[in-house]
Amino acid sequence: MRIFRLAIPLASALILLAPSVRAQNRARTSVAELRLHIAATPSTTHHSVTAVIWLDPLGNTPALAFTSQSRYTLLQKNRTFIPHVQVIPVGSVVQFPNADPFFHNVFSLFDGKRFDLGLYEAGSSKSVTFSRPGVSYIFCNIHPEMSAVIISLSTPLYSIADSSKVLDIRNIPPGDYRLHLWVEGALPGSLQSLSRELHLSPGTTDLGSITVPIATNTTHTNMFGNTYGRQSSSPY
Repeated sequence: MRIFRLAIPLASALILLAPSVRAQNRARTSVAELRLHIAATPSTTHHSVTAVIWLDPLGNTPALAFTSQSRYTLLQKNRTFIPHVQVIPVGSVVQFPNADPFFHNVFSLFDGKRFDLGLYEAGSSKSVTFSRPGVSYIFCNIHPEMSAVIISLSTPLYSIADSSKVLDIRNIPPGDYRLHLWVEGALPGSLQSLSRELHLSPGTTDLGSITVPIATNTTHTNMFGNTYGRQSSSPY
C-alpha cells in the first residue's frame, strides 16, 4: 500500500496563513484603547484609589449595547456592603440581602437612584431597579460605617481602577467620546471639571496621570439629613 503525503512548500504555507494573520492584525489595529493613571491629593500612595471611568459616545460614534449579564447583588454582612463599588447597566435589578443577625435600613438619597428600603430583618432581601444612569451612594440608616456605590451606565466602555491606580478601557470603536470620572471622596465639581471630550483613533491613547483632589471630610448624614449621633453605638 502506497502512502501519499501532501508536501506544501514553506513559502506556500506562509501565503496560506497570511490572510488569517492579516485579518487578526486588522482587528487589533481597528479599535482604540484608552489608558490613564489616577493621582489623588492628598497623597494616597499607600492606599488604593477607588475610581471608575467611562465613555459616552458623541455625534455619529456608534453606541455599544450594555445589557445585564447576571444577577447583581449588594450583600450586607458584618456591617459591610459587598462589593463596595459596582458598575451595572441601566435597568438592572440589584438584590440587597441581609446576611447579618440584625436589622438594616438601606437607603440612597443622592444624584443616582433615590430609595429607602426601610427596616428589614436578618435573612431577608429587597431589590431596587436602577432605571437611569447615575452614581448612587448607598448607606444604612442604622450603621454609619456602612457605605457603597453603584454606578449605572448605558455604555459598556468603562474601567475600574486596579491596585496600581491605572484605568484601561479596551476594544473601543474609534470616534468621539466624552470621558467621565468618578473617584471616591472627590467633590462633584472637581469631577465635572475633569470630564472632557476625546477623539479616539485606532491604537492606544494614554492620558498620563490625572490629579484628583480628595475631600478630607467624608462623613455623611442619615436619611433625614441629621447626624447619626447615638445610633452609631447601637447594637443593631
